[in-house]
Amino acid sequence: QVLLVESGGGSVQAGGSLRLSCVASGFTFSNSAMGWFRQAPGKEREFVAAIIWATASAYYSDSTKGRFTVSRDNAKNTVSLQMNSLKPEDTAVYYCARKYSSGSYSNPHNYNSWGQGTQVTVSS
Repeated sequence: QVLLVESGGGSVQAGGSLRLSCVASGFTFSNSAMGWFRQAPGKEREFVAAIIWATASAYYSDSTKGRFTVSRDNAKNTVSLQMNSLKPEDTAVYYCARKYSSGSYSNPHNYNSWGQGTQVTVSS
């Protein structure tokens, strides 16, 4: 059974930083890719970043590139999202997810396992 547990959300002022973590279990990490998505109230779920577990190759949305960094720790079965220079528009619930298909990294329909989400609030 795939289990994804996020942590690290919170409240921060604009320009600040937060680090989210996602502890994963129940699947073979070496042939998986993981994604981070976010969803603000009244909006659709939005791609943030993705990483291929085996190679650590990373992909970012245009809105997070240069500010966010996704990484993985094999020993801890953890995927992390370091978020710097946060803006009020980054406020959302952040989810990690396991990608199961060969489609686009930015399409949430290509992910079949999701964590419970963690709230990030950025005040101006």
